Amino acid sequence: MSRGVIQPSQQKLAEKLTILNDRGIGMLTRVYNIKKACGDPKAKPSYLVDKNLESAVKFIVRKFPAVETRNNNQQLAQLQKEKSEILKNLALYYFTFVDVMEFKDHVCELLNTIDACQVFFDITVNFDLTKNYLDLVVTYTTLMTILSRIEERKAIIGLYNYAHEMTHGASDREYPRLGQMIVDYENPLKKLMEEFVPHGKSLSDALISLQMVYPRRNLSADQWRNAQLLSLISAPSTMLNPAQSDTMPCEYLSLDAMEKWIVFGFILCHAVLNSDAAALSLWKLALQSSTCLCLFRDEVFHVHKAAEDLFVNIRGYNKRINDIRECKEQALSHAGSMHRERRKFLRSALKELATVLADQPGLLGPKALFVFMALSFARDEIIWLLRHADNIQKKSTDDFIDKHIAELIFYMEELRAHVRKYGPVMQRYYVQYLSGFDAVVLNELVQNLSVCPEDESIIMSSFVNTMTSLSVKQVEDGEVFDFRGLRLDWFRLQAYTSVSKASLGIADHKELGKMMNTIIFHTKMVDSLVEMLVETSDLSIFCSFYSRAFEKMFQQCLELPSQSRHSICFPLLCTHFMSCTHELCPEERHHIGDRSLSLCNMFLDEMAKQARNLITDICTEQCTLSDQLLPKHCAKTISQAVNKKSKKATGKKGEPEREKPGVESMRKNRLLVTNLDKLHTALSELCFSINYVPNLAVWEHTFTPREYLTSHLEIRFTKSIVGMTMYNQATQEIAKPSELLTSVRAYMTVLQSIENYVTIDITRVFNNVLLQQTQHLDSHGEPTITSLYTNWYLETLLRQVSNGHIAYFPAMKAFVNLPTENELTFNAEEYSDISEMRSLSELLGPYGMKFLSESLMWHISSQVAELKKLVVENMEVLTQMRTSFDKPEHMAALFKKLTSVDSVLKRMTIIGVILSFRSLAQEALRDVLSCHIPFLVSSVEDFKDHIPRETDMKVAMNVYELSSAAGLPCEIDPALVVALSSQKSGETRMQKDNISPEEEYKIACLLMVFVAVSLPTLASNVMSQYSPAIEGHCNNIHCLAKAINQIAAALFTIHKGSIEDRLKEFLALASSSLLKIGQETDKMTTRNRESVYLLLDMIVQESPFLTMDLLESCFPYVLLRNAYHAVYKQSISANA
Repeated sequence: MSRGVIQPSQQKLAEKLTILNDRGIGMLTRVYNIKKACGDPKAKPSYLVDKNLESAVKFIVRKFPAVETRNNNQQLAQLQKEKSEILKNLALYYFTFVDVMEFKDHVCELLNTIDACQVFFDITVNFDLTKNYLDLVVTYTTLMTILSRIEERKAIIGLYNYAHEMTHGASDREYPRLGQMIVDYENPLKKLMEEFVPHGKSLSDALISLQMVYPRRNLSADQWRNAQLLSLISAPSTMLNPAQSDTMPCEYLSLDAMEKWIVFGFILCHAVLNSDAAALSLWKLALQSSTCLCLFRDEVFHVHKAAEDLFVNIRGYNKRINDIRECKEQALSHAGSMHRERRKFLRSALKELATVLADQPGLLGPKALFVFMALSFARDEIIWLLRHADNIQKKSTDDFIDKHIAELIFYMEELRAHVRKYGPVMQRYYVQYLSGFDAVVLNELVQNLSVCPEDESIIMSSFVNTMTSLSVKQVEDGEVFDFRGLRLDWFRLQAYTSVSKASLGIADHKELGKMMNTIIFHTKMVDSLVEMLVETSDLSIFCSFYSRAFEKMFQQCLELPSQSRHSICFPLLCTHFMSCTHELCPEERHHIGDRSLSLCNMFLDEMAKQARNLITDICTEQCTLSDQLLPKHCAKTISQAVNKKSKKATGKKGEPEREKPGVESMRKNRLLVTNLDKLHTALSELCFSINYVPNLAVWEHTFTPREYLTSHLEIRFTKSIVGMTMYNQATQEIAKPSELLTSVRAYMTVLQSIENYVTIDITRVFNNVLLQQTQHLDSHGEPTITSLYTNWYLETLLRQVSNGHIAYFPAMKAFVNLPTENELTFNAEEYSDISEMRSLSELLGPYGMKFLSESLMWHISSQVAELKKLVVENMEVLTQMRTSFDKPEHMAALFKKLTSVDSVLKRMTIIGVILSFRSLAQEALRDVLSCHIPFLVSSVEDFKDHIPRETDMKVAMNVYELSSAAGLPCEIDPALVVALSSQKSGETRMQKDNISPEEEYKIACLLMVFVAVSLPTLASNVMSQYSPAIEGHCNNIHCLAKAINQIAAALFTIHKGSIEDRLKEFLALASSSLLKIGQETDKMTTRNRESVYLLLDMIVQESPFLTMDLLESCFPYVLLRNAYHAVYKQSISANA
């Protein structure tokens, strides 16, 4: 249709406002980053701090914007050298400033067009048009203000232009205008005030329309409370009614944004303050609410000072200046407390809202507006606090420190989670609302329009058709809705109907505008929930811009037990950070992304550490309580009871009576709170936070809070177990295995209880930690309890046995301290009796006991290696003795030629002691495994007992290895066989002349001969007396029985000899040697003859290869019987 004037649709006001607002935010981001880079010595362009260029830079800044290159060659000489690098490195900065200039041109052009069209603005009617117009004005003002704050702007632009002129022979074509813009906007607000004189009417109309919205939003907490704002349960009868308002989008409009519109808007069109009371009222109310406004991110604008400085130079503005000063006083004295009370109210209101919606998510449909209002209100209060706490202008800071801020953020996150989780519920509701109600009402309004031009009619008909075609089935089928086109069409329609000569003026049809604003809100509930959440509750400002305050808030939250349950809100906030990035400044994405990841990681790590520390404290308390129940603590109680019966004095009078275990559980009243109660309360609060979300996604990374706790518990449990051994290398002290086991069980009981608080697999923690403790080193290369106890038993206990300070008592199945001059620092029995060895087996498990066995066998193999050397030294004599055992005189003569007889016996005794200790450990392991896995142990035992005699030795050894791992005794010790085999191969590698297998076998046979012929010498030792009470000898020679049998079995298995034949030979030699001492007359030589005789009986009893019949054929049983009689008689007389 041909018309004489430019049509509103041809002005593209809606499109231009949308594009310029988005571009404005992008330009702000780029200019902000330039300012931050120039303010950071590390990030600042190097040419600005280069000493060689210092004089050139000063010259350029002094002459700016003029360009003088001819007469200043000396000052600009260095610039000539660097020109290409300057052009390359400062291009991004320079062209950003050029883009700002172009943006300014476009904004000025659009503002002039709007004035020319005499556009009608009313935030309650044409919301999108008014909001975008005011946003553009504030964005433009903010951009020019931040630009003027870049101190190096002249140096950067000038340097680039000089380098351009030196390279191309002329200034950059944009430079003259850009230079002039920089000079003009030295004082940006003053310049903008002049610039906005022609735009005053449009701007003031838009601002004054806020009088219906801003005062209603800027109320005190008491007024909110009286109105029962955001409460769903204040009026139960209307709970299901949809939350309605004539100004739907204004209800969740940011208070922060409105204050910026009012403050900057009335500074730019200040004349209206003198002529319009409504404008002055809005202006004063905004000035009383804040002392500073956010320009962009952490750049702030000190409102009162800036306004006063601008108005002081305007004639007749004394009254306005006084208003500003009064408002400043009001803001300083009352704003802090007012906002504090608002936050207090919002905490309870959001808590109620989140709780009701969690229970009845269906209410998210009718009450969606409440949710977005609550989020917007809370976001405004948090940002206000953050901004003012960082720019305090008041001596008292109490109003700017909020230890409960985490709670408010937490409830915001809870509401956000409800919206995301129950999005389909809201979609179903609003799809039905749009098709069943909104479409009908809009259709009626359109039908009743007196005038409706063709273009507008087409647009509104499309609205009705779009809404009518909606159905719930689309939601159920998962169809993706997109109403962006509808919303942009409404924006266009606002622009068409708001110009002065529009056929259909929206000013005359306000009901249509209000209805469409409501419809737009409903469409957003269907397709733009995520965008709505960002619009109303984005807190990405915490990112790099207020990170110090962010971390401080987190620390305060953790320190306050009542707030620690809300600490998860800080990692959740890290998911917001990427929303502050803009496509016009892609280079900051990585920096902000990395920052969000590092902060999220730090928060979760600190939360897990705090929980770990609380758990450790609880474990320490529980270990102390478990320790009170140890048998050693009952001695004093028994002693007191005995003394009471015998009426003996109990020592000092007035001695406090020792508290019995369990006293801590007795409470006189419920108000009495113990330290353990406090720890449990703090832990349950913190664990609620850790368990709040299973995982959270931050910049394409997924964080799992529970895994942080699991890993920290694993590390602490590992350290605690090792720490509880209390191993002191200097004094060689270590905790008793039973006491350590009690402590570990107490620790594990506490850790198991953590599953009541957090959904973590604590069994996995136990498996990881305890299995590592059964190895020599843990995954971090640190010593484990296995290595500590193995070292202690080998280096401390068994070494003292070798030194003669400790003896093995078979009757007690324990090692016992012997009375000596130097008392030992530990009681051997308390570390080696059955209960302690079982506790050790429980702690170390089969793997740990296997490592212990291997370590013991290594010591045995080193002793066997020494024994073989002694055999080689005496080989000739032993070879003769082996065949002359029936010639007493010849044997006596040969025996005198032997060397190191005592050494052989001592080394064999040491081997016997080690094997005795190992048998104790194996027996304890068998007992423990029989309790844990009885069916498996019985199967292994059955397998071992039914190996056919003709089975190949390799197969038999595999069975023995399995049996040994289960703690079962074997005829041939597989661990000993492995240790001696490896020693044999090691010796073979070390020696140049390889020893033949026959030679090795001969050495093994002669070793048995050496031991057999050496036994009689034991009779002369005063310590060789047999004690019936302990069923052994005090010098441990009774351990020889085990040593002889086990060594023989292992050696002749390795050399494939007959174990039975070699032991028979040993028995023949030993019995003949011992029978000879029966004929000796020297009392010193035969003082313990009977005690030594008993060794033969012990050897046969210990051996699976020898029988008593065989012994009878070599050594008359009557001698053994007489020997037992003699030693028992001697024992009785000694005791008497």
